[in-house]
Order: sequence, then structure tokens, then C-alpha cells
Amino acid sequence: MSTPIPARIAALREAMAKHGVAACVVPTADPHLSEYLPAHWQARAWLSGFDGSAGTLVVTAKTAGLWTDSRYFSQAEQQLAGGGIALMKQRPGQANEHLTWLQQHLHQGEVAAIAGDSLSVAMQRQTESLLGAAGASLRVDLDLPGMAWRDRPALPHAPVFEHPAGYAGATRAEKFEKLRSAMRKQHATHHLVSSLDDIAWLTNLRGSDVECNPVFLAHLLVRSSGPATLFVDRDKLNDEVVAALIADGVYVANYATLGDALGELRAADTLLFDPSYVVSDVLKAVAADVKRIEGANPSTAFKAVKSENELEHVREVMRRDGAALVRAFRRLEERLAAGMTQTELDVSALLRDERSAQPNFIGESFATIAGYMENGALPHYRATPEAHDSLQRHGLLLVDSGGQYLGGTTDITRVLALGPTTSEQRRDATLVMKGMIALSRARFPKGASGQQLDALARAPLWASGMDYGHGTGHGVGYFLNVHEGPQSIRVPTSGATLVPLEPGMITSIEPGLYKPARHGIRHENLAVVVEAEQTEFGEFYAFETLTLCPFDRRALEPGLLGPEERAWLDDYHASVRAALAPLLEDADLAWLEKHCAPL
Repeated sequence: MSTPIPARIAALREAMAKHGVAACVVPTADPHLSEYLPAHWQARAWLSGFDGSAGTLVVTAKTAGLWTDSRYFSQAEQQLAGGGIALMKQRPGQANEHLTWLQQHLHQGEVAAIAGDSLSVAMQRQTESLLGAAGASLRVDLDLPGMAWRDRPALPHAPVFEHPAGYAGATRAEKFEKLRSAMRKQHATHHLVSSLDDIAWLTNLRGSDVECNPVFLAHLLVRSSGPATLFVDRDKLNDEVVAALIADGVYVANYATLGDALGELRAADTLLFDPSYVVSDVLKAVAADVKRIEGANPSTAFKAVKSENELEHVREVMRRDGAALVRAFRRLEERLAAGMTQTELDVSALLRDERSAQPNFIGESFATIAGYMENGALPHYRATPEAHDSLQRHGLLLVDSGGQYLGGTTDITRVLALGPTTSEQRRDATLVMKGMIALSRARFPKGASGQQLDALARAPLWASGMDYGHGTGHGVGYFLNVHEGPQSIRVPTSGATLVPLEPGMITSIEPGLYKPARHGIRHENLAVVVEAEQTEFGEFYAFETLTLCPFDRRALEPGLLGPEERAWLDDYHASVRAALAPLLEDADLAWLEKHCAPL
């Protein structure tokens, strides 16, 4: 029988008392600072019962609190109930509010602990600085959650495979040479890469150690001249993959031996690493006299800009993915019209069924969000066998889903009208659509960042006194993580780096609106930045919409759209019809034609 949450917290407190620790911080992190974690490092979820993808647990001798953002408030309230853990609601842009709380509640001489394999070098410094101001200190040599977690899952052991050369865009040798060129410009002799998507991209390898993300647990140490070393469980690689790596100057070493290799660096060496993506446990192996350069991994910027070869594969994937969605939505409508009982779980199953029939489909890019009516107001809602709703023939269904294909990663949200809708629902859906159209049509100068464009998507909502609490757009990987940096489209925050949008970058465009206990709206397409024109004022860029699937116009109030907005929507639907019609027939083709008809 599963251990109750209070008993888990009690076990953690027992370990804390044994080691003289006043506060234990349990972040959502692993040794690679991933967004989504293998089960082995989901200590925060195990201890608290809250399984959202973002949150930090803080436990003291008498109190326990879970900090998370507005996407998860409702979910956290439900999952934390009865466990003795308080929900601490983070304000927008204040991801580290738990540190301020610690500073206020710890006293002179007291100790806080965070496991060093889940704490970035940058966050360690920030934490030590804030605690030091209160006379407290930090220990990173204790894995207190691991001491309490008796049945902790083992490390994942999924096989690693080659991303086929026809899809990879560039060879492994070409990518490593580009990286080494960047290293030499910074006078770095060695470069440590711990972020899993960077490693997968550089090596042209993929895996499945993390749910929905085609990555594998590894570290990579690259020399500016000489071989690179991939630290990975050797049993995950077959002999052909190992031979191909060696032929390209990449040697394989055991995952656990990275510290030994870093310990061999000498004073003449210079190590480049990203302090936000290397953990304390790893860096402690580097001798104090080794010179260090701190900066973003060059590969992060390289992989963000997709080549024309990659974009051609992505465009084809969008056609296949769009056709799968048309079939799934048509089948859902048919079942509901026939009086069949359908639930949010059935929606997920339909999408998975249709996508899996497409060429080169590997899996979902994240767990499908299918939220009917009030569940749609939870931005990261997830239906489960234990808790889900049945669909009725009225109101709105929000469906956010995506797929992983050899030729790209998809992420799309559509709001479906399952029958009669209210004027409020249609108005809200149309205001969000107006914001999406405004951003999709934007022209912007070279050097502009997503933070500068974010207001375009929010303006129609602001004009009606409404807003949403999440970002408007995130980068998307190429058969990699569905959330990828460095670019984003979001509200500006103090001290944040403004990353210019460059041609070849793929981003989501996904404004939303959420009314608790009523309904949620989110429209989402993926778009790629393209060159637009050269004027006397410089170079200007625009967005090319990549996603191909009709919007449900029954959920909209066309009278609220201006002539240019109506024209954009009609043009979009014409392009969807032209792209998908050759892939569909009979009832599916008729459904497409109906939903792509001009307003």
C-alpha cells in the first residue's frame, strides 16, 4: 500500500533532524535541470502528492509549503488537500519566492539543505547569498529526500538510437566542428554539456528516458581539439551506434564517471559551462585552479535555428499531424452525434490512435490536455482514470496535444464547440483569436525579442479588462523537447535576457483566457520566423504559420472580427484545405471542407 503523504513528510523530517537541518528544499529538478523528469528524480511529487511539472517544496520541523505558479493553483489545491502541505501561490515572474520565505524564517546558525544533484550552480549561489544575509547556511551534500524515499525508482534504461541521417539536418561531425569553433572563439579548451536536448542534438542520437521527450541521460565533455566523451550507460547503445560515434571522434564512458574526468582537468585548461544547466554535484569535481568560462551552451542557439532541410521535414509533419487531427475530431463529432458516451480520456485515445497511424510517428510530445468546460480553465489539466469528465453536446472542449515524429515536433491547441455555446463563450474565444491573429500577422525589426511582441496577443483581452497568466509562446525542438529555448514570447520581467527572434526559430503562438468553474480558451499554432523585407529602416521579419488544422468557427463570434482579421482566418483555412485535402477522403474530406469554408 502506498505510504500516505504525512508519513513521507515525517520520514523526511526524521532525516533532517538526524543531520541538523532546519529546512529542506526539494526542487523540480534532476542532474540535467530538465523540465520533465525521470521517475527517479521526482522526489518533490513523491513527497507532496502534487505532480505538476513546476513547483518547489520546502519542509521545516513544523511547516511545509509548495510553491507553484498560476497554471497549477487549482490542481495543487486538490492534490495537496489533507497532506499538511500549504499551497504558496507564486506571483508572475517570481519563480524563487521560496528563497525569500527561507530568508525570513531561518535564523542565525541554522542550515538549509538541497540535494546537490538537483541544484544548478547559479541557483546555489543565489540561495547561499540570500541565506547568508539571514545568518543561515546551505548544505548541498545531503540527499535528504533520497533517505526518506525507500522504494525510489531506478534510473531509466531505454535504448538510445540514431536520428536517421535523412532527417538530422547536419552530420554529427559538422555539428561538433561548429561547436568547437565557438569554443575556440571563447578560448575554451573543454566544454561541459549536461542539458539532455543539447546532447541529443549534437550527437544526432535520441532516446526515451524522459516521458514524451526523445532524450537520454548523459553528460558530454567536448575538447576544442581531440575527441569528445559521451558519459552514458553503455548498455543503452548497440555496437553499431558506438562504432559510429567513435568514427566521429566521440568516445563512450560510463555515466557515473563524469566526476573522474572533470577531476583530471589541470590549471592550463579552461572549462566552458552554463551555470544554469550544470548542477553543484558535477562541478565540485573540478579543481579550483582550472579556469572557468560561464555562458550559455553554444549548441542551444544553434539548434534553435532550424535549417531549411529541417523546416521542409517539419512542414510535411504538420500536414500529417493536421490530417490525423481532422480524422480524430471528425470521429469525435460522429460518436457524440450517435449518442455514444465520450469522456476526456476518449479524446486523448482518439488523437493517439490517429497520430500513431502517421508515417514516422514516435510518440506524443506531451500528455494530451483535453479539458471540457470548467476543466479547460486549468491550463495544465490532465484527465486520469480516477478523475475525468464526460462530454456533453453543448459548451466548449479545449484540446492541447502534440506528436513526436522523426521529422519534427508538433504542439497545437484547438477549442471545439460540442453543441450550443453561450455569447460569453463565443466572445471570449473571439477575443483570444483576435490576439492570436495580431501576433501571427506581426512584422518586426531584426533584433526584436518575444518580450517586445507579447503585448500584441494580449491587447484585445486587456481592452476588455482580462488577461492570462502564462507566456504567449515557447520555442519548439526538432524531434526534441516540445519546450525549447532560448527564445520565448512572454511578459517582460526584470533582469531577463532579451533573446532576439531569428529566421529559422520555431515558436508557439498561444494566447488564452481562463475563467475558473466556467471555461478555458487557448488557440495555438506553431510558427517559424522568416525574413519579410528590407527597408530604409533595416531588415524586418515575420511569422510563417506551420500548424495546419481548422479552428472551430462555431466557437467564435465572427461579428467581433475586423475585415483584416476575417481575411487572415479565411486565408489560413484556405491554406489548411489545400495542404490537407490530398491526405483525406470521404467523410474526413467533407469535414475538412465544411470547417475550412470562408466565414
